[in-house]
Amino acid sequence: MRLLFLGDVLGRAGRDAVTRHLPGLVERWALDFVVVNGENAAAGFGITEAIAQDILDAGADCITTGNHVWDQREALVFIERQPRLLRPVNYPAGTPGRGVNLFIARNGARVLVMNAMGRVFMDPLDDPFAAVAAALEDCALGAEADAVVIDFHAETTSEKQAMAFFVDGRASLVVGTHTHTPTADHRILPEGTAFMTDVGMCGDYDSVIGMERDEPIGRFTRRIPSGRFQPAAGEATLCGVAVEISDATGLAEAVHPVRLGGTLSQSLPPFWP
Repeated sequence: MRLLFLGDVLGRAGRDAVTRHLPGLVERWALDFVVVNGENAAAGFGITEAIAQDILDAGADCITTGNHVWDQREALVFIERQPRLLRPVNYPAGTPGRGVNLFIARNGARVLVMNAMGRVFMDPLDDPFAAVAAALEDCALGAEADAVVIDFHAETTSEKQAMAFFVDGRASLVVGTHTHTPTADHRILPEGTAFMTDVGMCGDYDSVIGMERDEPIGRFTRRIPSGRFQPAAGEATLCGVAVEISDATGLAEAVHPVRLGGTLSQSLPPFWP
């Protein structure tokens, strides 16, 4: 099974990169399943229903989010009728939407996608480890699911790495999102789970984590905000991770970062033509 995960889509630049590159990648690599984190897609803050549909139309099978999921208030309503949009699973009971869902991939495989959010330097939600464990108990890899993908939206590398080892052997892929900077530690853990601490963003890297530079620099140097953060509008780098998953075990056989376009060094998976 061929799976592609794309990092936080930031603003119009990120959306343009996804709609420009993703359809061709789906065809070129014969992708079976695509997950995209879209929580910064609407001018850097949240996601709208129209933008979510554009990402799905480009080839995404599921959209994950994070701490900005409710920045666009309409998300509280449309998430209920859009099963392919997830919010973190460890929000309290009664929160609109769902944090986990089972999908059917293009090759017929059952893919469980889960979105969770860390608590270190983040909103103090429910325990993400307990929430993830409960979801895996309900829909286990190799039983009810042929592949399991976990988007762990968290600030610290330690919490992301702890989550990855916590589920090693019970998930196909654990990928970190949120910090908008790709890490260089993509690997397969001892029990067969692919992991990357942070996949990076789909956005303009000639920026401060995707935003025009002047405002964040001013806030750091003067400690006084002078305006709103505005997404950088240059050419985005499409950042993600490609994973080859065993049809027999649901565990990872190969993993490689994807970087396409923009200012970062380019990277494509050598195991796909």
